[in-house]
Amino acid sequence: MTSFALPRTTVGARLHLTHGAVRSGEIFLFERVPHHTGPETPLEMLNRPEGFFPFRSDGKGAVLLVTKAHTVMVAVPHAVSISDPDRLSAARVISLEVTLAAGHTLKGVAPFEAPEHHARLLDYLNQSPEPFFALSTHDATHYVNRAHVLFARPQE
Repeated sequence: MTSFALPRTTVGARLHLTHGAVRSGEIFLFERVPHHTGPETPLEMLNRPEGFFPFRSDGKGAVLLVTKAHTVMVAVPHAVSISDPDRLSAARVISLEVTLAAGHTLKGVAPFEAPEHHARLLDYLNQSPEPFFALSTHDATHYVNRAHVLFARPQE
């Protein structure tokens, strides 16, 4: 049987799961996507409709198919969540603190595309039906599953 596969690239990542496990390894992203130049972003991959994504623990061994529903967060070295430079330059930056169901707290910033009258943290968190959103901290970009957020608050 001949298999057909689209070219993918790997990105180092830390995977946080609902049962508390944290795994280091790599995620797989499409090398090209139809809606912008360059590779797929981790946020785009996590927000695709498929329920699972491939992850290779510690960059070796078998590829695990991880369910997005039990993925609390995926952290990667600093990455851009908005790939279009024009959109990125027009986006606001919102500072926030997020507390996750397991008790972990993240403080960081997120690019936010919204008109002036919809620029609150509540608007950012509710702007999209997609399950994951990006939050950049001093050490990484975290792609957080909205379903595992207990609460969020703005930071000054």
